[in-house]
Amino acid sequence: MLDDLDRRILRLMQQDPTLSTPELAERTGLSPSRLSRRLDKLREGGILRGVRAVIDWATLGYAVEVSLRVTLDKTQPRAFDDFIAAAREIAEVVEIQTFLGRVDVRLSVIARDMAHYQDIYRARILTLPHIADIEALMHVARIKSDESLPL
Repeated sequence: MLDDLDRRILRLMQQDPTLSTPELAERTGLSPSRLSRRLDKLREGGILRGVRAVIDWATLGYAVEVSLRVTLDKTQPRAFDDFIAAAREIAEVVEIQTFLGRVDVRLSVIARDMAHYQDIYRARILTLPHIADIEALMHVARIKSDESLPL
């Protein structure tokens, strides 16, 4: 599906997503128009989904990160759909993952401090529908956080 040139383009974009099309074309040895066609092909194929800004939450004053492992009441037919729809509405929930197993959903929640987290937890999280059990894991350190793929 990907040839060596596509992999090289993606590696360069992962290393420095701020490269302009002419800079990227120069580094890959392609003309800007040929590079644009390749990028369009990668987008159309769903491989390249876009470029995004990575924001440091702590710099913006979010010092607390908590991972919540949630088990839902699966006797309710709409438990997943209702829970996820409501969880998406909480701005401080920055990630939602679903699982097969004892834990159904994991939420990543950020807060300015513990008092703010407690407010979010009591007023917003505990009111989410269909929760059977919830476990909070306080984030201590991020050892590895790399979304780059080995291309």
